[in-house]
Amino acid sequence: MSHDRWITYAGMTNDLHRRVYEHKTKQADGFTKRYNITKLVYFEVTDEVQAAIAREKEIKGWRREKKVALVNSKNPNWDDLAADWYDLSPME
Repeated sequence: MSHDRWITYAGMTNDLHRRVYEHKTKQADGFTKRYNITKLVYFEVTDEVQAAIAREKEIKGWRREKKVALVNSKNPNWDDLAADWYDLSPME
């Protein structure tokens, strides 16, 4: 599967579960809502805020090919790592 047309987004949060939910339910205005970014395909964890900020800036500065290679190294099928985190089925 080619990911040439997929849009990538890098960000940091102190609550990944909450932040992904906001993206999936379109509660987060801005880039992710505008481009319908709802899949979590890669993440890193650290307890160091400054390290997280530096890593986010580093990744955002990369060319697309390098970002794709990073995801492919851990998640070659680009599966949604948060696919089973929530019940997002419509309420009846």
